[in-house]
Formats: sequence, structure tokens, C-alpha cells
Amino acid sequence: QIRLSEIKSHDGSSPRPWVTRGRSVYDITDWIGVHPGGEVILRAAGGSIDAYWDIFSIHKKQDVYDILEQYKIGEIDEQDLIDGKLPSEAIDDPFTTDPARHPELRTLTAKPCNAETPGKGLAEFLTPNEMFYVRNHMWVPVVEDGKHELTIELPDGEEKSYTLKDLKERFPMHKVTATLQCAGNRRKDMTDHAKATNGLQWTAGAISTAEWEGVKLKDVLADAGLKPESLPEDAKHAQFTGLEAYGASIPMTKAVDPHGDVLLAFKMNGKDLPRDHGYPLRVIVPGNVAARSVKWLRKIVISDEESLSQWQRRDYKCFGPNDTKPDWSKAKSIQEMPITSAITSISNPSSPPSDSKHDNPISVEGYAYSGGGREIVRVDVSTDGGKTWDQAELVDDQMSGARAWCWKRWRYSGLKRNSGKTTVLVKATDEAYNTQPESYEAIYNTRGNLATAWHRVEI
Repeated sequence: QIRLSEIKSHDGSSPRPWVTRGRSVYDITDWIGVHPGGEVILRAAGGSIDAYWDIFSIHKKQDVYDILEQYKIGEIDEQDLIDGKLPSEAIDDPFTTDPARHPELRTLTAKPCNAETPGKGLAEFLTPNEMFYVRNHMWVPVVEDGKHELTIELPDGEEKSYTLKDLKERFPMHKVTATLQCAGNRRKDMTDHAKATNGLQWTAGAISTAEWEGVKLKDVLADAGLKPESLPEDAKHAQFTGLEAYGASIPMTKAVDPHGDVLLAFKMNGKDLPRDHGYPLRVIVPGNVAARSVKWLRKIVISDEESLSQWQRRDYKCFGPNDTKPDWSKAKSIQEMPITSAITSISNPSSPPSDSKHDNPISVEGYAYSGGGREIVRVDVSTDGGKTWDQAELVDDQMSGARAWCWKRWRYSGLKRNSGKTTVLVKATDEAYNTQPESYEAIYNTRGNLATAWHRVEI
């Protein structure tokens, strides 16, 4: 029987950290080194692991329970239990230190926070920091000023470390205007127009644009000994790991591309990164799915294989419309994003009186974006179900970076074709003449990723 006071003394700073699960107590000292998530388990040390396993639900299976049982050292003293259970105040809530969010963000989940940019935020070329969509897989880490370091592990196992001061003073600073978009943006459209999908039901607001400032990843890798012209054969992927254990990777060809603009970023729209967006350091991988732009960056591993994290190997992939039991190992991880567009506002959408001899004028605005640095060259709008199309005006926004890494805003002023209900359609075309598919059925996948079919809004 072990008292809670003793368990609390074996926290993450203890030479022998303990955790509890249910009523059982475990000494995880010897497990930390082989734990797939690394030292993130220390976040639960000195208390209950249950709240963390609610987040990392992959742990909730018998083989994991069996591993943990090997480290059991006792049970919580009954004096510290209420009706045989831990009192709620004794269970750590990992999200208590999360930052406050803007009330106008459309929140899908609060713990962890996942929230869309509202229409007013999507109307601006650079999304205000407080309106930038939030995609968190876990809690927001608390970082002490001046104590953060980045470690780079080379293929031979050698490690190089850089403080934030090192990065800011030893390397040239660069600015890149880049759009970040969740792979699940517009997933709800796929659910509504095809069939049910798994995942957060984002509408059109899991996308935002900012001007990012930092140092180029290729410059730091070169300083660490990885020059683009002489990469070792086993340097094929750059694996990124955040402080909260999220992991992802990109091909080295992207990491060291002189025109790829991959940044280790400190600033967002001229200000220090907000906590929700990676303070004090994050990766920005322009043109790629936002899942590769790892926040709260603590380590980069140069490897001959992709990141082993579930977010690289499972979550962010696509399958065929008929593939209900996909083999995750056979699908490519999403990297560059396909072309998409969306309507974000419609003004004067009301129908004219039934006896009116004139159509009602409408004004439509939205965004269009294509990954890989491919510039949007045309946006088409239809108000008659796609029988005829008009071209929208593209807004000439100023951007920084080697390629077109960001969205283009567009506007269209036309006529409502008839009284009653009208559906406005939009589709975009990029410089490679890629265009959006017409139907969600044709691109359906159970995860609801890359929902890029024509956007439809009924007015």
C-alpha cells in the first residue's frame, strides 16, 4: 500500500519516476528508454497515467497493459481513495496550462483544442494570429524562456545541439508567406455529399495563411554536416519531433531544396509564435500538408526511413473509395497538397420577389490554394449547376518566398440566375492546369482526407 504523497514525490524530476493506472502503482524507470513515445511519459510521472492514455488511445490494448504490469510495485493506499477510486483532484488534467483562444474560432474539440478560422479571418490575406486555425493532437507544452534547445541527430548517430540564440545569431533570417492546411479541411463536405468519414468534421476553415520568419532548415543541416551536394545514402528523410511527442517527416529532397523554403520558424506575422502555433520553434514546410510542419520542435533525426509516428504511418494517408479496410503500410504519406478552393462569404444572397423582372446581384468571395508551390491561375464560378462558368477576379496579394506557397483570394460579382434556391459552385486551376474533381464520391476515402471537390453553397 503506497500513499499518494509518496507517489507525487516520484515525479518527472525523480531518479525513479512512478505512475498510477487505476489503483495500481508502477515504477517506469526502466521503461522510459524503450517507450516508443520517449520521455513524454514523464509528463504523467508522480500521478495517474489514465488521462494521458485517454489522449493516446493506442495504449488501450492488452499487450500494452501486459508490458506495464511488469513494472507494478504496489497499489494506492485505501486511505487516499474515495469509493475505491482516486479523487478527481488527484488526476492531472494535461490541458490546464493551455492558452486562452479567441471566442470567434469555431471549436470542434476543446481537449485537445481543434478550432476553425471563422469567415472574417478567411477574408484576410494574412490570417490574424488569434484567428489562425488550431490543430492540436495533444496539450500545449509550457516552455521556459531561454531553455529550449534543438537537437539534430545525424545518420551515424552523432548529435548536434542548437539553442534558440544559436539559430537566431548564426544563420541568415528569411521570411516566407505560406498557407497551412489540414488534410481534413472540408471533410464535412465529403461526409455530407458522399458518406460518413472518420475524423474531425472540418468545414472550410482548417486553413490559414501567415508570414513566417526564421532560418532555413537546409542552412542548419549544412552546419551540422549535411551539405546538399554530399548527402550520405542513408539520409533520405528528416524526422521531426515536438515537445509533446508528435512526430512527422519529410523527404530530404524537400528539406535541402534551395527553393523549398523549409523554415525553422520563430515568428508569425511579425510576432513571436503564439503558444498554440509552436512557441518557441516550429517547422514550416511550405506547400505540404500542415501535419508535417511540426510545432514545439525539439529534435530532428536524419534517417533512411520516414518517421515511425502514427501520424506519419497511419493518420495522414488516402485510399480508394471502395477501400474500407485499408492497408496503411501500402499507401504513401500525404506530402504536397492538391488544389482546392472554397467560398467564404456571399453578400446579398436573398431571392428577388417572384414577380421581379430582374435577377438579384450577388457578390461571392473565397480562397484557392494548390500545394507544391503551384500558383493559382484561375477560379471559375457557376450559378447554374455547372452548365456555364464565369471567371472570378484574383486578388493581387503580395507574398514572400521562392514559390507560390500561399492561397489566392478571389472575388466574383454576378447575377443570381433565378428566383428560389440557387447553388453557387467554385473550382480552381493552378499553373500546372490541375483542377478540382467534380464529385466527392470519386475521391471518397474513409478518413475523409483531401476533400477537394467543387465547393458548393446553396443560397
